[in-house]
Amino acid sequence: MISSLRHVLALAREDVAAARRHDPAARSALEVALLYPGVHAVWAHRLAHRIWTTSVVLHPLARAVSQLARLLTGVEIHPGATIGPRLFIDHGMGVVIGETAVVGADVMLYHGSTLGGRSLSRGKRHPTLGDRVTVGAGAKVLGDITIGDDASIGANAVVVRDVPATGVAIGVPAKVRIPATPPRDRLPVEDPSELIEYMI
Repeated sequence: MISSLRHVLALAREDVAAARRHDPAARSALEVALLYPGVHAVWAHRLAHRIWTTSVVLHPLARAVSQLARLLTGVEIHPGATIGPRLFIDHGMGVVIGETAVVGADVMLYHGSTLGGRSLSRGKRHPTLGDRVTVGAGAKVLGDITIGDDASIGANAVVVRDVPATGVAIGVPAKVRIPATPPRDRLPVEDPSELIEYMI
């Protein structure tokens, strides 16, 4: 029980640190913990997911926690979704993450982004995001597809096919470009609209 509590607190601290690292407007850990709805949504999801994976009998309770978080934060994360450490949801409003979505470590989602399904099957129908993926504002990543590590999805892109590691997907439907510079050597993209350079 105590080790489980320590693990939960460690994840919460990492979530706050991720928000401070990704948002230059964040002034303190206390500010992030109290006033960032994206962080609150992630914390609520961690609780809902723990309940969801405990027992099928508890699924309605997990859904209730998820719906309360949606009401309070504007972020909808199905309790069945698997979320890695240090997810940062910037601004939050309108983000949707479906039941079978898998999100890796250090992922950043901007407002209005969707990790959604393209079918009514009960199996895997939502995307899998690798580590350090950035999904721009209003982007839709749909279906049982894989977005590789260090990939970026441009604002308002509609992605329905796999994106390889380090790839940049932009447009409707999204086209993928592979930048010549490795992601570790690139300067961070502070505004996903800057990904427009890959259209040329």
